Amino acid sequence: MYLGIDLGGTNIAAGLVDDNCKIIRKNSVPAGRTRPFHEIVKDMIELSQKIIKEEGLEDSDVEKIGIASPGIANNEKGEIVYASSFPDFRNAPVAKEFKKYFPESEVYLENDANAAAFGEMMAGAAKGKSNTVAVTLGTGVGGGIIIDKKIYSGFNNAGGEIGHKVIVCDGLECECGRRGCWEMYASGSALIRQTKEAAKANPQSLINIITNGNLEKINGKMVFDAADKGDVTANEVISKYIKYISVGIVDIINVFRPGVIVIGGGISGQGERLLSPLREHAQRESYGSVDMKTEIVAATLGNDAGIIGAAMLWRQSK
Repeated sequence: MYLGIDLGGTNIAAGLVDDNCKIIRKNSVPAGRTRPFHEIVKDMIELSQKIIKEEGLEDSDVEKIGIASPGIANNEKGEIVYASSFPDFRNAPVAKEFKKYFPESEVYLENDANAAAFGEMMAGAAKGKSNTVAVTLGTGVGGGIIIDKKIYSGFNNAGGEIGHKVIVCDGLECECGRRGCWEMYASGSALIRQTKEAAKANPQSLINIITNGNLEKINGKMVFDAADKGDVTANEVISKYIKYISVGIVDIINVFRPGVIVIGGGISGQGERLLSPLREHAQRESYGSVDMKTEIVAATLGNDAGIIGAAMLWRQSK
């Protein structure tokens, strides 16, 4: 039996996973991310023990434990080196703390986006593919790179930050300090910002009617709903937004040539409305486009990807 823990900015989620990458029991608790390290780890451990007990197992029945965390994770040292959303996590010895309670279990650590990508490869949209890039369009743009069925973390475990490649020189300022980062144009947050700006500039737009004039209500789904009803402004926003995503996707294809690119995040729920134009752009713009074989698909595991990927991290050594 394997245990996967996904340390998120809002919740800590954990689940027991079997040999077939199926979650047999899971639960979550609030993360309380601004709290001291030892308090958060205590909650992670107690949540894990609760799930194990509810399944009628002993702690010693868990062979492997995987922990997915935001930021930089050093698996060799068993530390979360840095996680911007968890201020007290600086070279945090997470594995050491877990070994106190699970002395017979092997403990693995990985960046959350990488773990989610690994989960999609093991049991989701990229199952059966050796080379995969997962792109998550959320608050920012996260990414996980799988090469020959192993996570690519780069030097110092800090690689794979695809959301921070520049697509607009001297563009919008990103929280990372650079300008023009991909996530400033292709994230779910970016779509909401772009929709608000367009609605303000075009008061006749259906977007203003859907929101009753309160643009703070805007979410990613609303602009697609307005576009489906024929709203010109909404269609223009979506067209431009998809082009921004496409620019980054084509860059990924040209550099890595993965067998599949998996698109995750809430916006991926738009399905072919999003994916079809992405494929068309990739086919047209990727280098040697006549031979472009990379599939572009939506993620299928949702929030379970991190749990499954974390629980299965040990399989990279197989």
